[in-house]
Formats: sequence, C-alpha cells, structure tokens
Amino acid sequence: MSSADAAPTPTVIDVTGLVVGRAASLIAQRLLRGETIVVLNAEKAVVTGSRAQVLAHYTAERARGSKRTGPHYPRYPDRIFRRTVRGMLPHLKTRGKVAFARLEVHIGVPPTYQGASAETLAPAKARPSTRPPITLEAITRLLGAHV
Repeated sequence: MSSADAAPTPTVIDVTGLVVGRAASLIAQRLLRGETIVVLNAEKAVVTGSRAQVLAHYTAERARGSKRTGPHYPRYPDRIFRRTVRGMLPHLKTRGKVAFARLEVHIGVPPTYQGASAETLAPAKARPSTRPPITLEAITRLLGAHV
C-alpha cells in the first residue's frame, strides 16, 4: 500500500454556536479541495431568523412530497447538517459524490474523537442579536426526533 492510498487524517470541526448555512458552505469548499472532515456537536449548530419562520421552513421541508416517493427530508440534527452540506456540493456529479463521502457528522462527541483537538470556523460564528438563534436540537425535537 502506497502513501497515496493511506487514508488522510480527518480535520475535526466543532460546530457549537456556528450558523448552519455558513458552516456548511465553508465545509463544502474544504471537501471539494480534498479534505476529510469530521463534524462534532451537530445538534448545537444554530439557525438564525425568527423562530416562527425557521420552524415553518423545517416543518414544510419535512412535509413535502410523499412518504413513499420522497423527497425524504431528515429529522435528526446530524442528518440535517449533512443534507445542508450536500446542497452546497455538486452531489449529482462524481466529484461531489466523492467529496460528500469524506464528510462525517456526529451528534455530540463520540468516544473516537473524545481527546481530539477540534477547530472552529470563525467566519461562521453566530453574531449577537436581539433574538437568540434556535439550535438544530430544538428544531429536531419539534420535528419529532428524540435527541
């Protein structure tokens, strides 16, 4: 086995307090450049906007289509985050599929990455505002997930 075939060490990113869309776009760019990325604490990522609008958006996405034919929208925070990143990749092309396969998203911190030093994405931090952002955990609880 050559050194080119060896799996690269993944970049560990903690998304606690980061805006979902901003973090997803930065992660998508890095995936397309060939990085392997592990995302921790997906349930603590935030969505900005008014609470009513955010919840209306996610419930409408979940209710769209049929149960049999789709589109199937996820209910759990790690899967919602993966789906958001997928939307920022050319996921129907080989390049996007290969990049998306290098993404790992977790709820909380699994034992494998317990001691790993996780970086954060400064441009994706939620800015202070008069209305607090809603976390993916709160959204998914309202969608019926047991997080």
